[in-house]
Amino acid sequence: MRTTITGVVLTVTTLLSYAQQPAKKPLDHSVYDSWQSIGSKVISENGQWIAYTVNPQEGDASLVIYNRINQQRLEIPRGANPVITTDSRNVIFTIKPPYKDTREARIKKKKAAEMPKDSMGIVTLGGTSVWKIPDVKSFKTPAKGSGTIAYLLNKPKTDTAAIKKTPVKSTKDTDAADDNSTSPESTESGILVIHYLETGIQDTIKNTLEYTYSKPGNALLIEIGIDKKDSLSRNGVLLWHTATRKTDTLSRGSGSYKQFAFDEKGEQAAYFATPDSAKASQQFYRLHYYKPGQDSAFVVADKTTSGIPAQWTISANSLIYFSKDGQRLFFGTAPIPPVKDTNLVDFEVAKVDIWHYQDDYLQPMQLKNADKELKRSYAAVYYPGNKRVVQLADKDMENVIIAAEGNSNYALGYTDKGQRIPLQWKGRTLKTALLVNVTDGTRHVIKENLDGNYYISPNGQYIIWYDLGLRQWYSYENATGTIRNMTAGITTALYDEEDDHPDVPEPYGLAGWMQKDRYVYIYDRYDTWQVDPAGKETPRMITQGAGRANKTRMRYVRLDPEERYFTPGQELRFNAYQDSTKYNGFYALKLSDKKNAKGPRVITMGPYSYTDLLKARKAEVYLFNKSNYQLSPDLYAGQQLDKAVKISSINPQQKDYNWGTVELYKWTTFSGKPAEGILYKPENFDSTRKYPMLIYFYEKLSDGLYSYQPPAPTPSRLNISFFVSRGYLVFAPDISYENGHPGKSAYDYIVSGAEALAKNSWVDSKNMGIQGQSWGGYQVAYLITQTNLFKAAWAGAPVANMTSAYGGIRWESGMNRQFQYEHTQSRIGGTLWEKPELYIENSPLFALPKVNTPLAIMANDADGAVPWYQGIELFTGLRRLGKPVWMLNYNNEAHNLMQRQNRKDIQRREQQFFDHFLKDAPAPQWLKSGVPATEKGINWGWDTE
Repeated sequence: MRTTITGVVLTVTTLLSYAQQPAKKPLDHSVYDSWQSIGSKVISENGQWIAYTVNPQEGDASLVIYNRINQQRLEIPRGANPVITTDSRNVIFTIKPPYKDTREARIKKKKAAEMPKDSMGIVTLGGTSVWKIPDVKSFKTPAKGSGTIAYLLNKPKTDTAAIKKTPVKSTKDTDAADDNSTSPESTESGILVIHYLETGIQDTIKNTLEYTYSKPGNALLIEIGIDKKDSLSRNGVLLWHTATRKTDTLSRGSGSYKQFAFDEKGEQAAYFATPDSAKASQQFYRLHYYKPGQDSAFVVADKTTSGIPAQWTISANSLIYFSKDGQRLFFGTAPIPPVKDTNLVDFEVAKVDIWHYQDDYLQPMQLKNADKELKRSYAAVYYPGNKRVVQLADKDMENVIIAAEGNSNYALGYTDKGQRIPLQWKGRTLKTALLVNVTDGTRHVIKENLDGNYYISPNGQYIIWYDLGLRQWYSYENATGTIRNMTAGITTALYDEEDDHPDVPEPYGLAGWMQKDRYVYIYDRYDTWQVDPAGKETPRMITQGAGRANKTRMRYVRLDPEERYFTPGQELRFNAYQDSTKYNGFYALKLSDKKNAKGPRVITMGPYSYTDLLKARKAEVYLFNKSNYQLSPDLYAGQQLDKAVKISSINPQQKDYNWGTVELYKWTTFSGKPAEGILYKPENFDSTRKYPMLIYFYEKLSDGLYSYQPPAPTPSRLNISFFVSRGYLVFAPDISYENGHPGKSAYDYIVSGAEALAKNSWVDSKNMGIQGQSWGGYQVAYLITQTNLFKAAWAGAPVANMTSAYGGIRWESGMNRQFQYEHTQSRIGGTLWEKPELYIENSPLFALPKVNTPLAIMANDADGAVPWYQGIELFTGLRRLGKPVWMLNYNNEAHNLMQRQNRKDIQRREQQFFDHFLKDAPAPQWLKSGVPATEKGINWGWDTE
């Protein structure tokens, strides 16, 4: 009996304790700035050390250095951009100035030179001391070497002795300004410090403008400017040898230097230089080359060099890089640009754009890309062995992709010249591929006018492509010229099975190649196929159907950034996503030539999102983010993915707020199709209450069932966690589309889903609202012309009139919008003159008299995707009809809001809008009576009257 009584008492006590817990508070707009996320993160090569940043949405971040062995951590205020040296002994990072100082400087409108400056920090791993160096403009470490770092001090007057806690054992000061010069003075030079981490020795080089490490760290190329205080000084390029701490002078006295490069061993070097002044009407650059044994760098190519086309010159906008074996030096050339007539008076010159029907690209697209085109370069190669230049690309074949890290004799060239005008209505162009001989520049056509893309194998033995029309992968054997259909024996679809656009579906893509170009690995919807480009072996599904059997999509994760191909016996890691449960996780698969080899094995699968998987370069240690709707995306680390340990704990304040739950909701549409979507409920959900519901949609969102939704002032989408916390249900339905009828398709899925949910007693069917942005905004505008089910609607950047939008311009890219309606998202599937009835049927503008739902519109005057006059057409039409409608135009803002103050503003207004219509909250001034233009910037209209 005593046991029974005790049990009852315990139960009652537990219930009382729970009942006495204070109710969790709802999220409000004050929480945004302090809500955190994991920023940059790195793991040491030995897997012991992890450095990551914790970033608030606004304010000061922090850097955490974590020891995976003993779980100790060191937190550094305002640390950013960490780099762990390749010997796993030091962390180098930036220290940002306090946010309040930067904010204050911006308020005072200080010039860039007067703004608070970054510092640099160094921590020896295992210690707790932070070496802080103030006024650091930049720092660099070798990609594969260790022992030294280099950093550039912002102010030439900064004394390196001011470096805090730095045990300087020896300092050598190199004065780089010691010769005559007519070069212009530099105002951006600083003091370069080369710091030897083990000994603490520091060497300095004054008047440094730019610097580049060799990959192994055995040398640096350093550009120096002139010394303002020394009239005899000259600029130039130095070669610093880290072992001997000595410099060689490679060049002196040119006008400027650009694009420094080393070979793989850090022995050969190259860069561009021009003797011409920055004020010259034309600057002609030369290619300088250095190898050990030379006393300086030699000019090996300029506009007069044999091999470079007539009236062409070296392009300083191109990259310079050596082949892996160091036998080739790749660079770029370009036609000599015309000289502007400086005798013309600007105010007497007409400003006009001339649109021509035979232009490759529309004028807006040309203007958008004008700077890029002016800087376009064409690939060329210099052979140091025989001092020969070979031009590889030209105006008839602009693009060249080099294989085998520059070692192959073959390269892929391609162009869409002559096929660009149809870009206007197709959204893509047909491409012709050419095989380029890197040794002499000869080329021949492989395939013309492909609707698809070309790829070259890592070792350069094959060029492959996917033909969108034929829906097959093909290979071209470079040595023999043989073309093969590589995937003819695969009966499974290799293209998007779910694609619902009026166009040919895209392929699922490639996972990678086996070394020596032996196999290429191709995806279907779920699985991966091993395909022989030589056609000797039949394709083999290496995942053995496990993906399709479990409806689990597996995609390879490249854990080594330098990996070019797979090796026999390699164990691959796959990201995995299961269709039915929406679970995410990882699979492993060991590559084997055996037909009876084991298939993939599950490492972990669950109701989480996994992102940004990293692996230590020399250890079996993994680092990744793990989260779901309830769990912030924290960092996990471990030797096994399924047993990784959480090492961060961001957003502990979340526990104090009424958060929410998430579930997959399924129903049947009006047309009898199975459908699914995401249903979010408040954490304190009570099935005996009724809740207003917001419906947010785009196309398909249920893949994000286990995605974290931070409370943040979003660029445009619904702030889901915010509204859920404040007592709303949020429903995000998936939508599939019927070609020609996108509006009716949206109605079929969204309205049927809303009505299905409304049958639940806890849904307040009289207080449902809808919100969408861009394509979602269009669907909002369409739905309110078809139903009165929704009490309030919010449409961001909507298209109201497909007939006028059809011929418009996407000003961000300069592209015409026709392709969207004929082939992509708008899904009409024909021209305006072929199917005018469908353009009208799907345009909300023509049915505005049916609208009875209050509508808020966001249409910004710098929208580069949807012309903002679409919002104006919608607003003015509803205004004329006397319908309740509001429009927000954020001045000079983009399609999605970019400025944080505007994001915060729209969150407040969106809450006020839906609270008023769905919760009977008082209407603020901007809703009730508006805000006069005379009060702009003074009165925001947030308050109730």
